[in-house]
Amino acid sequence: MSDPQYKILLIDDEEVVLDSCVRMLRGSNYEVATANDGAKGVALAKEFHPDLIIVDLKMPGISGLEVLEQVHQFDPTIVSIMLTGYATVGSAVDAMKKGACDFLPKPITPDEFRLVVTRALERRRLILEAQALRREKELLREQFAAIVSHELKSPLGALQQNLFLLAEELSDKLTDEQRQRMERMKVRVTDLMKLIQTWLRLISTDISKIRDHFHPVALRDVVAKAIESVQNEATRKAIEILTEGADTPCRVNGDEGTLVQALVNLLNNAIKYSHSGTEIQLRVTEEDDKVAIAVSDSGVGIAPDELPHVFEDFYRAPSSAQGQQGAGLGLPLSRRIVEAHDGTISVTSEPGKGSTFVIRLPALKTSQGETL
Repeated sequence: MSDPQYKILLIDDEEVVLDSCVRMLRGSNYEVATANDGAKGVALAKEFHPDLIIVDLKMPGISGLEVLEQVHQFDPTIVSIMLTGYATVGSAVDAMKKGACDFLPKPITPDEFRLVVTRALERRRLILEAQALRREKELLREQFAAIVSHELKSPLGALQQNLFLLAEELSDKLTDEQRQRMERMKVRVTDLMKLIQTWLRLISTDISKIRDHFHPVALRDVVAKAIESVQNEATRKAIEILTEGADTPCRVNGDEGTLVQALVNLLNNAIKYSHSGTEIQLRVTEEDDKVAIAVSDSGVGIAPDELPHVFEDFYRAPSSAQGQQGAGLGLPLSRRIVEAHDGTISVTSEPGKGSTFVIRLPALKTSQGETL
């Protein structure tokens, strides 16, 4: 006989109920354990590690509701079914609040019992699969952080060091124009190092750490720098970036570098999935105590079933424009940055007609309540 697929723990103070439940489960590939009171059931659950607990609502000592509460404190993934001979709507609601996935009144018929058990174990399977997917996502995130650190940070650090040494060695030989170019290269390399450090913080650690660097940021500067970063790629595809309200005096409390990166990711996506010779609209508007930055394109759009996933780590839509594929990190990175600024990011789209991404951030106000 093969190893049991699932473990089931039965907890009831009536021996006849325990015996009948065990008989109804006989012939199935389950490992079954029993306990005749709540305290023993909780202790056994810690040793037995069941997938499913079937527990009586009313027992001497601790009740079935208390059993579920204690069990879910050390393992919230265990599914449970509540049994009772005193079924009421209120008791069923209380059981569901404590985490029970189903509620069975006594006496129990074999067919109904087996059906409810099968349904509960299917829920357990889905819970474990979701948990495994979350672990896999975290592993991918850690691996990506290691790749970024080794493949980008290390060689870029060496380049930065040599560039600084070269600038010092050639300081008396460079023309003013060459010296200016050298300074621009040093600034760009330093910016790249800061960006990589930010990526590592966002991917491998608590994003809230970027809050340590928050200060009043002019939104017009964020918009200008983001457009400057993508302008060459837009020009290459003959795409014009039109702005509206971009000269707003509004400010937000945040980190300029990461806000620029969040907007750059949206603009890059708009350019990537737009047709050559088209336009991208960037609009900045004030909405009560918030400021909104909308990036709209008339490109390929996003299918309705893909929309809920676009901000997930490493997600890449199966249908992409002109065969282009990214790493699936730009939009998730933008989402993390925006959420760290207490903002929101959303998308609306229609296949074949384009997409609109909107970032909303709390506007910084003066002591008189006026938007800066």
